[in-house]
Amino acid sequence: MSEADTALGYEQARDELIEVVRKLEAGGTSLEDSLALWERGEELAKVCRHWLEGARARLDSALAARERAEDGGAE
Repeated sequence: MSEADTALGYEQARDELIEVVRKLEAGGTSLEDSLALWERGEELAKVCRHWLEGARARLDSALAARERAEDGGAE
């Protein structure tokens, strides 16, 4: 991922990815342009995955902390 990609927020990356997919599905682009779009889509998907994995880790951490607090209060 490039520095510019890591600066993208989840929503920005998702919206751009949606646009890339729309262009690819519409067709009418040259092979070279299609490959460039595909590569950009792959990078955007990585950005989205990175954000989602981070969100999952934060959620898991919060849930584990809540469970520890509940278990500690029951003793």
